Amino acid sequence: MTTVTAVVSSLGAPLVPAIARHYDLAVTDAQWALSATMLAGAVTTPILGRLGSGRLRRPVILAGLSLVLAGSALAAVPWGFAALVTGRSLQGVGLALVPLALAVARDVVRRERRSSVIALLSVSTVAGAGLGYPVTALVAEVGGLPAAYGLGAVLTAATLAMAWRFVPTSDGERPARVDWLGAVLLSAGMVGVLLAVTRGAAWGWLSPLTGGLGTAGFLLLAAWVAWTLRSPHPLVDLHLAVRPGLFVPNLTALMAGIGMYGLLTLVVVLVQSDGGWGLDQPVTVAGLMLVPYSLASILGSRLARVVGARLGTPALLPVGCLMFFGASATLAFEHDHLWQAAACMAIGGLGSGLTFSSLAVLMVPHVPRSETGSALAFNQVLRYLGFASGASLSVTLMGVFGGGAAGFRASLLILSSTSLVAALVAYGVGRREAAAGVRASE
Repeated sequence: MTTVTAVVSSLGAPLVPAIARHYDLAVTDAQWALSATMLAGAVTTPILGRLGSGRLRRPVILAGLSLVLAGSALAAVPWGFAALVTGRSLQGVGLALVPLALAVARDVVRRERRSSVIALLSVSTVAGAGLGYPVTALVAEVGGLPAAYGLGAVLTAATLAMAWRFVPTSDGERPARVDWLGAVLLSAGMVGVLLAVTRGAAWGWLSPLTGGLGTAGFLLLAAWVAWTLRSPHPLVDLHLAVRPGLFVPNLTALMAGIGMYGLLTLVVVLVQSDGGWGLDQPVTVAGLMLVPYSLASILGSRLARVVGARLGTPALLPVGCLMFFGASATLAFEHDHLWQAAACMAIGGLGSGLTFSSLAVLMVPHVPRSETGSALAFNQVLRYLGFASGASLSVTLMGVFGGGAAGFRASLLILSSTSLVAALVAYGVGRREAAAGVRASE
């Protein structure tokens, strides 16, 4: 379920140039076919996490997959760009089902296999994106955009049938209350900020519209934080998010998410661009560039065991983030040939797989069973906010820096530097928490 929903939700990055040409849009506008999905995933993750707690988990999973199926069908119908973005937003609900899948795994998988299964499910969103890119790119080149999204509908229908057959019913308490006001504030704030970022170049960075939307977005996000801290039933527990053992995984989810989708978006731009600096390849080849990333991300989840055994679990996030930053920085300067792009994507996939597979494993020991869903849901929210921000910022920064090789290099270095910051923070905080644990045991 997690892999297929990630594949369906990934029907964006390789297709953005084709969407721009098909609807006669700027690339920054067409990028909303990807950003809308990630934003919808960020907002609906805590909502479905609360609705799906207790005995309603199975109905919520089935309802969520039904919405993804409806979104895939809507996106496949050529009714215009607005309908496409609406359908892509509904597809983003599939990303919100990942924490519920983790909760099911925690309940039904034997204890000795639980950590490895949770790690594999955690990295499935990374692997699924990479697997989805080449398949959908090939289908889009042969049958056009409707065929690509039609494929998503077929995959979702099959997943819905399997979920109906295999997802167990759950006994337990009534589902938690949903903070609908918090959901509105969070979604409206993020839309305002992302609109200002993506449309600033067209409207003018100093224009009243850009400044007004950006300011309104930040104020709404500030209001969401203030409301959440006072609410008896918050959408996400911000107090829980900064506990020892949780702060670093949450920061890493956001920062590494920005770098990851910045890389996935920009490598597609590199491969399809010409003008003397790109590789001038069709969309199918651009999709194939994500295959080494996807396969290596799965290997990265296995590499996490080796790194944890040799260097200790505090080293997992710093090592993974540094590997990703090294791959991205190398690609920023060495991108004259396809093999260079493929090699950098493979190394970046190892780093991403190691990083994202470690997040849930590092978090679960630090939270009580009753709070696991809330903690994982917030981490997933930050991950998707990072994905949405990285996807939007990548093409915007390209335009700010003038496009071409210089714009590609500057954009990739800026976005991937978030992983370097996450590595440094993870290393510093990890050492401090380890030292505090030693002192407490003495």
